[in-house]
Amino acid sequence: MTEPASASQRPIKQLNKVIIRFAGDSGDGIQVLGTLFSTETAMAGTDLSTLPNYPAEIRAPAGTTYGVSSFQIQFGSTEIFTPGDHVDTLVAFNPAALKVHLPDLKPGGILIVNTGAFDRKNLEKAGYETNPLEDEELNLRDRYRLLTVDISGQVARALEDSELSFKEKERAKNFWALGLISWLYHRPIEPTIEWNNKKFGKRPAIAEANVTALKAGYYFGETIEALHETYDIAPASLPPGEYRAITGNVGLCYGLIAAAQKAGKHLHYCSYPITPASDILHELSRHKAFGVRTLQMEDEIAAIGAAIGASYAGQLAVTGTSGPGLALKSEALGLAVIAELPLVVIDVQRGGPSTGLPTKTEQADLLQAMFGRNGESPVVVLAASSPSDAYECAFEAVKIAIEHMVPVVLLSDAYIANGSEPWLIPDPEALPEIHAPHPPAVRDADAAFQPYARDDRTLARPWAVPGMPGYEHRIGGLEKQDGTGNVSYDPDNHEKMTRLRAEKVERVANDLPPTEIFGDPEGDELVIGWGSTFGAIRAAVAARRADGHKISHVHLRYINPLPNDLGDIIARFKKVLVPEINGGQLSMLLRSRYLVDIQGFDRVRGMPLLQEDIEHAIEQLLEGN
Repeated sequence: MTEPASASQRPIKQLNKVIIRFAGDSGDGIQVLGTLFSTETAMAGTDLSTLPNYPAEIRAPAGTTYGVSSFQIQFGSTEIFTPGDHVDTLVAFNPAALKVHLPDLKPGGILIVNTGAFDRKNLEKAGYETNPLEDEELNLRDRYRLLTVDISGQVARALEDSELSFKEKERAKNFWALGLISWLYHRPIEPTIEWNNKKFGKRPAIAEANVTALKAGYYFGETIEALHETYDIAPASLPPGEYRAITGNVGLCYGLIAAAQKAGKHLHYCSYPITPASDILHELSRHKAFGVRTLQMEDEIAAIGAAIGASYAGQLAVTGTSGPGLALKSEALGLAVIAELPLVVIDVQRGGPSTGLPTKTEQADLLQAMFGRNGESPVVVLAASSPSDAYECAFEAVKIAIEHMVPVVLLSDAYIANGSEPWLIPDPEALPEIHAPHPPAVRDADAAFQPYARDDRTLARPWAVPGMPGYEHRIGGLEKQDGTGNVSYDPDNHEKMTRLRAEKVERVANDLPPTEIFGDPEGDELVIGWGSTFGAIRAAVAARRADGHKISHVHLRYINPLPNDLGDIIARFKKVLVPEINGGQLSMLLRSRYLVDIQGFDRVRGMPLLQEDIEHAIEQLLEGN
């Protein structure tokens, strides 16, 4: 019998990019597996984008289709915009994972299946009447490059001398799978070993078992003949600098911290735990050295109330939530509007309505952010477009809130929050200063303090805080008299104050940069997006432009107010398409504002939009369908 070729002897196929998905039960450590593989990939210098996807239940029934957890990553030597559409390699830890995710595997793709989980009980839970690996009608061996391996058994043999229990050994199967995939795609396993030894340093038996399983999976690839080639992806040509992997929630945290430093303020983050925003509280709680103060409140209303109190006291106030929590915060957010206090409200959107899909993504809170308060109560609305963009958006939200004395709603979503990508760490010295409109420390005794006197350019009122002698003033939820801030029921005054608050928000547009256009400044079709649709839209537009179409892309960070130049840009294109993960909310806003026949492309599936679907929508609109 001939000896199997080692990794160094087998053909190495160079790829520009690849899409891999890991899938199994929530207890199989799928998210850890995906995160560690992402780190290995980042350390190899390739660009990447990830999509963690897990059930809402804390512990869904093992072996069931609705208990499946997955992690998808696309990485490549070229710029990567999305986690990808259809996958090149699928690793299925059990029958349920195979059933849920097999439709997304490309024909001829690599399918790695853990046969150790394909017993009668698990097959029945997944809804299989027969074993799909042996089903002639499915014909998996001819449709895909199928590798069947008893991962559980392989781990048991590798750890037979370990003192750990059977259950503890079984948990290491994700490390075994990581080893095999790392071997197959020439990813370095040293970052995983370093992370493991640090994570489990106080439990050396587990640390040793994980490394043993990792190496067993890695070297298993060299001993089998089923995989006749391995794959390598060259490093991407990224701008020079220091990089780290970043998720959207962490990006928001770092942006807030940087803004607090530039504003000379303590950051007060007040929130109630809610998926998928909870990690913001967790991350910020680690940064007390930067003057960050975190408060976990008893409910959403208390959280925004505490934040408004911190703003009244002169500090940087931020509260975070997801859609249902934003609804609960609406009354207090109106208080911040009428009091004209700076406040940042982060909404990490998820599938709704009500509890909806707590771990899935959606963009359906846009109209709630715009109008979800009683009375005429406009706020500034920004939207992050990627994990790294979340950093910049958070910084800008703080700058606008403080310098214009307005509440700002910053929209993210579950896809951005949990996804990761390489982040070029910025130079903090290059960040702009944030100037708070505090009145002079010593008041002119001859002039009465006017708490609602306004800056001529921004209409921002002075931010006088408790403890400043001579600046005592009324504040609260009743309508203010122009200038003095006294309670007023005068109809003309109410009209005036309502218009002033709205105009103050509109004047934020005067400080916005010119809108960037990807592609030609005019043409046949303009695709407008916002939020997490950025990657799929940019990739789709780039692909259509490569085919010779005059299509361009504008992605909006500023939703309220809209950029001053957006109307002129829209007028230069024959057709406009707006893809969204909702029922067409931005389309509605743009139609009413610019009176243009804007076409929406809407999907509400709890998942990010696919590049191929947007390409199809672009073609359909060009053809007049």
